[in-house]
Amino acid sequence: MNLFHWLRPRSKKTPLDEDQQRRLAALPACTALGEHPLRQQRWVVLDLETSGLNMSRDQVLSIGAVVIEDGAIDLGQQFECTIQRVDHQVSPAVLIHGLAPSAIAAGCEPVEALLDFMAFLGDSPVLAFHAPFDQHMLTRALKDSLGYRLLHPFLDVAEMAPMLCEQAHLRQAGLDDWTAHFGLHAEERHHASADALVTAELALILFSHARRQQIDSPARLEQALSQWRRRKQSPSF
Repeated sequence: MNLFHWLRPRSKKTPLDEDQQRRLAALPACTALGEHPLRQQRWVVLDLETSGLNMSRDQVLSIGAVVIEDGAIDLGQQFECTIQRVDHQVSPAVLIHGLAPSAIAAGCEPVEALLDFMAFLGDSPVLAFHAPFDQHMLTRALKDSLGYRLLHPFLDVAEMAPMLCEQAHLRQAGLDDWTAHFGLHAEERHHASADALVTAELALILFSHARRQQIDSPARLEQALSQWRRRKQSPSF
C-alpha cells in the first residue's frame, strides 16, 4: 500500500446516473470561431458569482447568462441558477454577491445546474467581462462535477473595450467604468443575471465599433484581440 495515499485529496465527485450520462453525451461539441459576420453569430454572455477570487479553492455559486443573436439581446433566452453547496461557508464575498447561505443551500444540485447550463450554451462562443476568471472557474466546476472538458472559445469584453475604444483612455477600467462611459445602467450589480445583461449591452456597442474598424467576424475579432494583447505586452505600449 502506498504510505502517502492518505495525503491525496478525496474526490467529491458523485457518479452520474444514467439520465445525467445521457445528457452529458448529448451536449454538442463547440465550434471554432468563423468568418461570418458578427451579427450572424449566437453568443452567450456569461457572468458567475463565486465564493471568492481564489481560482484553485473557491466555488461557483451562481450562473447568469443571456444570448445575443441576430445582432440583438434575446430576452427569451436567459439562464439563471444558484448552485447548491452543502459545504459552503460564509465568506466576505457575501457582502458583494449577496447570496445568503440559505439561498445557496436551497440551490440547484451542481450536476443538474451545470448540465442545464451547458445545454443552454450549446456550441456557442462565450463573452464575459474578465473572461479568463469565468473561464477558469467554469472549467474547474465542469471537470469536478461532470468530468467534462470545456473547450468553448471565450472572448474578454474587458479587453475588447479598450482595444476598440482607445479614445476613451480607460485601459484598466472595470465594468462600472465602461457602463458609465456609454451611459448604460445596470439594474443590480454583482448579481450574475444583471451583470450578464449589462455586459451584453456593452458587447453590442463594441460590436458596432468593431464593424466600423473592419473587424466584422468572430474569427477576426479573436485575431485582433490576440494582436492587441501582444502589443500591450510590448515595452513600447
